[in-house]
Amino acid sequence: MILVRKPGVHASVQDLGRPGLRQLGICPGGALDMLALTLANRLVGNADAAAGIELTMGGCELQFETDTRIALTGDDFGATLDGVPLWPCWSVPVRAGQTLRLAGANAPGAAKAGLRSWLAVAGGIDAAPVLGSRSTDLKAGFGGHEGRALRKGDRLALGASRLDAERTARRPFGLRAPDWGVAEPDGALVLRVLPGPEFELFTPDAQALLWNERWRITPQSNRMGSRLAGAELHRKAGGDMLSSGVIPGTIQVPPSGQPIILMGDAQTTGGYPRIGVVIRADLWKLAQAPLGGRLRLVRTDLPHALEAWAGQQRYLAQVAQGLAAAGWPGAA
Repeated sequence: MILVRKPGVHASVQDLGRPGLRQLGICPGGALDMLALTLANRLVGNADAAAGIELTMGGCELQFETDTRIALTGDDFGATLDGVPLWPCWSVPVRAGQTLRLAGANAPGAAKAGLRSWLAVAGGIDAAPVLGSRSTDLKAGFGGHEGRALRKGDRLALGASRLDAERTARRPFGLRAPDWGVAEPDGALVLRVLPGPEFELFTPDAQALLWNERWRITPQSNRMGSRLAGAELHRKAGGDMLSSGVIPGTIQVPPSGQPIILMGDAQTTGGYPRIGVVIRADLWKLAQAPLGGRLRLVRTDLPHALEAWAGQQRYLAQVAQGLAAAGWPGAA
């Protein structure tokens, strides 16, 4: 069991989500950075789809009531285990009674470049599956722990670990986090974008601004979408649109002219024009983008988007091979 002593700003149980249910109006949800959760799960011997905890802006305390093994990915927010620093992308044994603490986003020693962390525990969080997933759907109020964000005093059960006692207690080891050019030298996050179905409905000036503006991520952003502030994007003509399908990464432009990049908990249809879509291989960057941070949208094409995704899959395959060579359970 895990006792939630402090949930921090926002914490919820998440796995790889509920794909394939859009026809029912159910969003995919899941970890906003699925790459980070996958890495954390592999480090503790879990299947990729095991449920972990998504932590936003740190500030949490979790006490472990059994011997286990954990891994933290994403930003660490000055994480410590009984006062000993816990590095991201490391697999670490935990004894019953130990406490994991993540400092708040503004605390000394906390990470400054990111927004979220993902915690995997050997065996995964044993929440009841709903529609094939343990992820928390905060809008619909199901999945995860009672269909809501975690609160002080919550107790989370753990599933059966694939690690025996020897591997559970094995000394810490880690991975080198991938470096795929997250930001430009001036600190602006770079996201590769495909033109959307309604790209041509926007004026030439708006099309150019989409690629040239340094957009700011506003505090109104959440798991549903990242709201951007910058130059207004205008259409060639007004008028209403029929609602159309949207996916995580879709960039909608409401009447304000300020783009919204949809995230995992977004609706499945929308009536705003879709000027672009962030490629799947870059969505993890947006999940980590701090509020108030800057980003730049770079035009790409389908072959480059597919190659970027294939590159991530090659990296994960290399991780699996390395862990298997060390006698670690596979990632099935």
